[in-house]
Amino acid sequence: MSNTPLRRRCFLKVLGGAVLGSAVALPQLSQAATVRSASLLPMDRGLKLENLHTGDRINAAFWTPDGYQPDVLQSINQVLRDHRADAAIDMDVRLLETLAELSHRLDSRETIQVLSAYRSPQTNEMLRRAGHQVAKRSYHMKGQAIDIRIPGVSLKELHRAALSLKGGGVGYYGRSNFIHIDVGPVRRWG
Repeated sequence: MSNTPLRRRCFLKVLGGAVLGSAVALPQLSQAATVRSASLLPMDRGLKLENLHTGDRINAAFWTPDGYQPDVLQSINQVLRDHRADAAIDMDVRLLETLAELSHRLDSRETIQVLSAYRSPQTNEMLRRAGHQVAKRSYHMKGQAIDIRIPGVSLKELHRAALSLKGGGVGYYGRSNFIHIDVGPVRRWG
């Protein structure tokens, strides 16, 4: 027995129907994601991101009271692209919501430094063969994972804050100075 239609109706009701006119498809949201989204409603949801491999940056609101902003989402997709294959996909908005909530909880105005976001299947396999800790069915290949750090925020503090969201997987990579966040099942490692 699923309550997915009820959750979807509640989510749309919370947003006041603002997303109905958007060209961006909404993913199926968990109850936790719905609650998180509602907690951010009083403000625009923006992100300050920098891809450390390309130098690409963005500082823009991907959601406003008018709904998701397709042009901004496309720009975010480009910043978070696989730099090795120069390929981008539509990043899961739940991941973007998670990053916005993480910045909000940390009260951080700093740019989120991105080490890895979207990864093409070819790049993922190349990294696996090279001996990197890369999952065969990585959420990076679905646009549902990101590896980050935030200047001025200790890795331990960032890790604790990400775990407190209970929104998916969180990995700690102290030697490499980043944490992994995804919107898969809730789990932790590292």
